[in-house]
Amino acid sequence: MARNVLATMQRPWHRRGQGEATIRGRRRCRPAHEQGFTLIELLIAMAIVAILTAIAIPSYQNYILTSRRADAKTALLDLAAREERFLTLNPTGYTTVAANLSYSALPLTLLSGTTPDYQLSVVLPTPSSYLLQASPLGAQANDTCGTYTLDNLGNQLNIYPVGAPPQTIAGCW
Repeated sequence: MARNVLATMQRPWHRRGQGEATIRGRRRCRPAHEQGFTLIELLIAMAIVAILTAIAIPSYQNYILTSRRADAKTALLDLAAREERFLTLNPTGYTTVAANLSYSALPLTLLSGTTPDYQLSVVLPTPSSYLLQASPLGAQANDTCGTYTLDNLGNQLNIYPVGAPPQTIAGCW
């Protein structure tokens, strides 16, 4: 008699335990109650986050330095306008007196929040000329634009590194 062929064949699929599907003893897929992340998946995710952080943090810091530079340039131009206004009302010459420029005191400190970023001052004043400076303070001292200078002729220069002669640095003004 012919035996039932289907009954004697080994079935490649069979169910074991809590619904764990196997093929000849090898695990085929995760059952519904064992869902989660493997260690490799977590390490890959952490590596991606680390790479994105390594790119984003320096970019953000550069953005902050650039925005504070803009504040220093604006403040220097405002101080120059006040000097010119004073000269039109008092033709005897420029001044270093803070009250004459509508400031409470000079040198003036520019703040972002509670942190000082630049210090504005009038350097080398004479009756016919002035030199204004915005010197970096704190974290801004690491900026490659260094100290901003502006004179009565409108020359916009930078001093970097400290002690170097005033020069034009690309991208600063």
